[in-house]
Amino acid sequence: MSATEDRPTTAPTTAPTTAAPAAGPPTTERPALRRVLAPMHIWALGVGIVLVGEFMGWNFAVEKGGMYGALVACWVVGLLYTCIVMINSEVTSAIPAAGGQYAQAKHTVGPLMAFNVGLYLTLAYTMLEAANANVLSSLLTALSGLLGSEQELSPYPFAVLAILALAFLNYRGVFASLTLNLVITGFAFATILVLFIGLRAWSPTAELDLAGLAGDATNALPYGWVGVIAAFQFGMWFYLGIEGTAQAAEECRSAPRSVPLGSLAGIMTLIIAASLTWFVCAGVLPWHYLGTAITPLFDAALVSGQDVLVVLLLLGTLCATLASANGCINDASRAWFSMGRDRYLPEWFGAVHPRYHTPFRAIVFLVPVAIAFALLPVVLDEPTLLSTVITFSILSGLLMYSFMGPSFMRFRKLWPLGTIRRAYTLPLHPAPAIALLALSAVVFFATFLGYGIALLSILAFYLLASIWFVVRRYKFVRRGAQFTADLPRPQGY
Repeated sequence: MSATEDRPTTAPTTAPTTAAPAAGPPTTERPALRRVLAPMHIWALGVGIVLVGEFMGWNFAVEKGGMYGALVACWVVGLLYTCIVMINSEVTSAIPAAGGQYAQAKHTVGPLMAFNVGLYLTLAYTMLEAANANVLSSLLTALSGLLGSEQELSPYPFAVLAILALAFLNYRGVFASLTLNLVITGFAFATILVLFIGLRAWSPTAELDLAGLAGDATNALPYGWVGVIAAFQFGMWFYLGIEGTAQAAEECRSAPRSVPLGSLAGIMTLIIAASLTWFVCAGVLPWHYLGTAITPLFDAALVSGQDVLVVLLLLGTLCATLASANGCINDASRAWFSMGRDRYLPEWFGAVHPRYHTPFRAIVFLVPVAIAFALLPVVLDEPTLLSTVITFSILSGLLMYSFMGPSFMRFRKLWPLGTIRRAYTLPLHPAPAIALLALSAVVFFATFLGYGIALLSILAFYLLASIWFVVRRYKFVRRGAQFTADLPRPQGY
């Protein structure tokens, strides 16, 4: 696919004529991504990737900062992601291209930054997909125990088959894959609401025990405000991945309408789900246990003693995990495909399937990578390797968030208000961009407290990748073809 074709093309329409056309070589239209998505699909993509964080992962913030520390992290990091979603909504509605933040970096900063952002996106989602496969393994093992299996079920073949099945679904078409996400994400979110109702959580004295939070500092803030800051890293699990809604912009029927609606509805859904999750788990599970639990919502259902809740929360956790893996395949492949289309990577990756109109080569290429990282902790018998994979995903996302604030300020400088039509306008500029930059710095510091070596290692990795791009790939990039947005070209671009 040509590097200059950065947007979907439609077949040209020709007015009927009475004269027969002159004989000549047939013209062919290059296949392009199909515009089929609506706001509900964008919601399903954004929430689907993230909702698994409500079922597991967020609770490690309790171990770092206590019950109240986790709640502060939930809402402060929620503010960070609200800024991300609002910035995404404005820029993506103006630059609706596959690759999302990669396409934005290409237009506002330049090739080197765009290459790094594309790499951040691909690795963040691929590592998150690998973590989902591991979680799926644990869930299937628990399911075999609940079913009374005498022999422990080996779940890893099923995890691999699940990734392959979801990849095949993505290969066949984005509409089917994100419609599936809509169904299973909606069900998973409903199970959180059912648990809240089943425990009569609107009346804390009924089933919940929140007395320890009222006056016991051991439960609330055991390590003070340093613990609260340390909890920010795991507070990201409530929202990590919502920015991926920008990846589907090129496949929306109306990106200026679908991306803002789906993204803003998604962040509101996640803030509600996160608050309910914290409230229920804080009232049912002891904080020492909650801080180390693998599946806290499922454990809360087990404590309730209600079989219906246990089954629903097990199914909800499975659905959330599958939805996250499905969304990760979608987002990682779009970023990788976009980089190939622009020749930041071999152009072979920029192909679109002639029948299904999907970036099929990017999808197929990334599947074994995700499977390898998912199974590596088991093959090497290194359980701590999984935490390294998860940290790699978080830090890659953080690096991208750090870029988004300054990039948006440059976007407003290149295209000030009134110069282009905006479907959504970020209010209170530049406060959200500055807040995003400041909060990203705080979360970086929180991550450094627990994973300093991992942070330095990943920075070294991206430095080496940047050197490789400058030395080996930059010469293949067509600089004159980088501006592909339907916007006036700024002076001096």
